[in-house]
Amino acid sequence: MFRRILIANRGEIACRIARTCRDLGIEFVAVYSSADAGALHLKGAVARVCVGGGPATDSYLKGDAIIAAALQHGCEAIHPGYGFLSENADFAQAVQDAGLVFIGPRAQTISALGDKSRAKSLMRDAGVPTVPGMVEASEDPAQIERMIHEIGLPVLLKPSAGGGGKGMQVLLSLNDLRPAVVAAIRVARSSFGDGRLIVERFVERPRHVEVQVFGDQQGNVVHLYERECTLQRRHQKVVEEAPAIALPEAVRKQLHDAAVRGAFSIGYVNAGTFEFIVDQDHNFYFLEVNTRLQVEHPVTEEITGLDLVAWQFRVAAGDPLPLAQSQIKALGCAIECRLYAEDPAEGFRPAPGRVARVEWPKDARVEAGIAAGDSVPAFYDPMVAKLVVRGENRVQALAHMHEALKSTVLLGLTTNLGFLTRVLEDPKVHSGQIHTQYLDDSKELHKPDSNIAAAVACAASLFSVSGESYSSWTASGKEGVLDRESLSTVAPLGTLSFWAGDRLIRANLSGLQDGQLSLCVDGEAFEVSVSSSGNEVIRGSINGRPWAACDTGTAIELQVSGSRYTVQRARSRRPGEVKAAGAAVAPMPGIVAALPVEIGNVVAEGDVLAVVEAMKMENQVLASAAGLVTAIHYSVGANVNVGDLLVEVDVDDSRARSESIE
Repeated sequence: MFRRILIANRGEIACRIARTCRDLGIEFVAVYSSADAGALHLKGAVARVCVGGGPATDSYLKGDAIIAAALQHGCEAIHPGYGFLSENADFAQAVQDAGLVFIGPRAQTISALGDKSRAKSLMRDAGVPTVPGMVEASEDPAQIERMIHEIGLPVLLKPSAGGGGKGMQVLLSLNDLRPAVVAAIRVARSSFGDGRLIVERFVERPRHVEVQVFGDQQGNVVHLYERECTLQRRHQKVVEEAPAIALPEAVRKQLHDAAVRGAFSIGYVNAGTFEFIVDQDHNFYFLEVNTRLQVEHPVTEEITGLDLVAWQFRVAAGDPLPLAQSQIKALGCAIECRLYAEDPAEGFRPAPGRVARVEWPKDARVEAGIAAGDSVPAFYDPMVAKLVVRGENRVQALAHMHEALKSTVLLGLTTNLGFLTRVLEDPKVHSGQIHTQYLDDSKELHKPDSNIAAAVACAASLFSVSGESYSSWTASGKEGVLDRESLSTVAPLGTLSFWAGDRLIRANLSGLQDGQLSLCVDGEAFEVSVSSSGNEVIRGSINGRPWAACDTGTAIELQVSGSRYTVQRARSRRPGEVKAAGAAVAPMPGIVAALPVEIGNVVAEGDVLAVVEAMKMENQVLASAAGLVTAIHYSVGANVNVGDLLVEVDVDDSRARSESIE
């Protein structure tokens, strides 16, 4: 076994590999970019080496710098993780040429299977079912057009050098065929430096099922069962599970046999994944081989009880496979959800940022590369963590994952947590009636089931719930006693206001009983409770859905049903940041010298709402628009800070005019 290795990766996979290193007593060296200085994956390393700047091309893709770091620090091997250089045949060969061990397949295997056209030809020769289509790749538009006519629509154009679904294009019509082919060649060339395409019959509404294989240097090959990876968005996996859903046992065995046969035919060594598409009649076709450890390998570990990274180490060190095929068993069902820093409501746009607070579920396996205070850089894949659960069956596993998602808190970062929750609640996901386009087609799942009004209601509860019932005359909390002059029939316990972007939103408090706050925001009624507090993260429920929040000092970060919201206390907004109509704020620190208006007064634009005295000078605070005075937050003689909200005016010209006429 190795004494010391270098982990040529970052984030959660680097942390995952490091964990097995610690379990086996292997020292590890970590590499990082300038954007990852202080990142979680550096913890526990015997040496930390900065290999360049933030962009991957300046750091994690610099093979020479990584190999030099391994040699400098006495490493015997390099584990590439996934992504970056993990499927780069030249890097694998360079590692070997430097006298180090590449923990993965042989360089020639990576090269052969990295070419989609060659891989398809090799698998066809090995008797593995392949999708009808051209065997050789081409970037000649005329040849590609001929193949399209021969195969018949619909067809799929795939970059021969591509992977992960990038650059693939489905053609459903022969209209404008030449421009479509030329565009596909151009995209492949710009994305992968290779414009060659392969043309295949497009299998409509397929499932994506893959088989985990392992080979050793003695020529043995085994499978570790299969995984269901059908739930994807834009060809990127989101939820994976093992075993595959409702697959006939005969088909399941044929899949396993095909993968082992394909791996054996090319002398496959170390971990690999044979990916297949399965049509609605359970016919399956070879898709590609991922010559590395997969992101979703934990679900295989959960049903087999095996450590796949440890297997990689042993095989790379020259040991035979730890178990024969007959000794490998699969029990139960495991599900993995990928947490991405992205915004589903905005087309899954990446959303880099800084993590304010994080709390992981206690009853789930968490593979994370972030902690509170960490930044998620814009340079890399947006995946920040994976949640993994296991159950005796799929129903139990789905229930466990649903609870794990509800228990997860990631504040300060926009993520797909709410989207994952909605996916796990979807009836068709539960029944297994899914295909690879299902999540892209299900637009309703992309939309959050909460809104800013709910977030403001939760924020209001932070400053209102004291754990005991109170009357309007004894109302208390962090905002202080609510003055009875501000009470109304719609807000007998007063109001609290918050900035949400440019908008000032008011929460009308109507009742508090046994720690549950009743209030109305933007015409919506909410029942909000606080179930746990006392630390930096406060949790609760709103109309039966979970929420969590923390006060960062500059804003209140909230997570409502998994979706992120940010609000600011009304008194915290500084002048000049965004001035909402009707909001009168203190222009500087001082003392309230006069309040010439009362609640219920109708004011015109330019009327004096308050006077603040500072440095022996009086400063008038004027109404920015006509309206009705609805709240006064300070009394004469009170000390105020710059930006504190003094007076609120409900800007409604028609109402103001009618009341002034009366």
